[in-house]
Amino acid sequence: MNRKIQGAKYLISDFLSALIAWTLFFIFRKTTIDAGNFDDINSVFSDSNLYKGLVFVPLFWIFLYFCQGTYTDPYRKSRLKELEQTFFISVVGIIVIFFVLLLDDQILSYKNYYFSFFILLITHFFLTYIPRLLITTKAAKKIHKKIIGFPTIIIGNNSKAIKLFHDIENQEISSGNKIIGYVNLDKKNNGLSAFLNCLGDYKDIDKIIADNNVEEIIIAVEKDNEANLHKIITQIESNNNVLIKVPADTTDILLGRVKMSSIFQTPLVLVSNEILSNWQKFIKRLMDILFSSIAIIILIPIYIITGAIVYFTSKGPIFYKQERIGYKGKPFYMHKFRSMYLNAESDGVPKLSSDNDSRITPFGKFMRKVRLDEIPQFYNVLIGTMSLVGPRPERRYFINQIVERNPEYTLLLKVKPGITSWGQVKYGYAENVDEMIERLQYDLLYIENLSIATDIKILLYTFIIIFQGRGK
Repeated sequence: MNRKIQGAKYLISDFLSALIAWTLFFIFRKTTIDAGNFDDINSVFSDSNLYKGLVFVPLFWIFLYFCQGTYTDPYRKSRLKELEQTFFISVVGIIVIFFVLLLDDQILSYKNYYFSFFILLITHFFLTYIPRLLITTKAAKKIHKKIIGFPTIIIGNNSKAIKLFHDIENQEISSGNKIIGYVNLDKKNNGLSAFLNCLGDYKDIDKIIADNNVEEIIIAVEKDNEANLHKIITQIESNNNVLIKVPADTTDILLGRVKMSSIFQTPLVLVSNEILSNWQKFIKRLMDILFSSIAIIILIPIYIITGAIVYFTSKGPIFYKQERIGYKGKPFYMHKFRSMYLNAESDGVPKLSSDNDSRITPFGKFMRKVRLDEIPQFYNVLIGTMSLVGPRPERRYFINQIVERNPEYTLLLKVKPGITSWGQVKYGYAENVDEMIERLQYDLLYIENLSIATDIKILLYTFIIIFQGRGK
């Protein structure tokens, strides 16, 4: 199962479809709509607009498909959903093409203009969807016949896990789960060992997933252990990019976070780990790049003035970098203007700042109130380790303390940390672990309500706080 080759099939198909659709539409328009100005077929192929379109139009379509996430997971495709997505993106793309390339073109009447629109839409849609349908159908047949499959493990080793294993193995139409082993939850019961290899205990789940290239996990726990289901899912989701499924009878526990994964196969529920759709991820990243680039350029005088004041008012470097934990638990260096005196943590023990913290310089207090110390983080946003909006990143020392009391904190690692956040706007800087846990509720709300509109709203409130100097 080679995902790159499969993805290339879709990409090449889409590129050729866009080429053919544009060529046919151009010939149709010149020979039918603009027939009064048509001399012979040679005039069509001597028109420079045809070749400009052949260069830019297919690239434009490929760009749209990438934004939509068409090539992200080429083997997990639904033909019905593919139909819906192809039609939607075709409508959007055709509208853009007409406004950019054809709006100022010579038209005989608006009736002909609208007719041209629908001709291009129909031509492009069918020429794109039919090859996609053939590619998807061929892959689906291989999955259903168990020719290809997704490495899958079962978490659990009880009677429920055994029944689930047999249900999956005896499916008339395979769902694509290639079960390679199971992970222990209860060492007292090893009934599944008669059918599958034990890959280890749950405490080593991250290593098991990495060592076995696991793509899907099916969690099978008994009723008396369902209270831990949320904790299990949270731990897996925070550090791994895998699909998680649970038996359909546990949907009441996860109400609002699930969707059915199949109709004809074993009834499993897919626990959605996608907070944003692919196009929203693209828009969010585009906003990060554009806004941070513009901010860095506009703020150059502020950088120079602030850096000079920091340099002349206290000994030490202008900038300060500190290791924080970011997306999926990966460490990175966050950059700030130095707001504390040197050796603020000379004893080696991490400390949180407070309003009357003697470690903070006089100018540092001002910077913190107006968030001036944070502006070097636009560099972090630009290189992709942070986002404009997201939960504030913390140090591992404090994260370990928070997780002991509130395991839900690991959910924040599902998104990139941000310069500003809902918790930062509502609560401000935390002075101790108790306040960090109190602020956590706002960041969890952000995760549940994450959208481009929410990000924009948080940015606006952040600007208001900065201009009013109400930062804590």
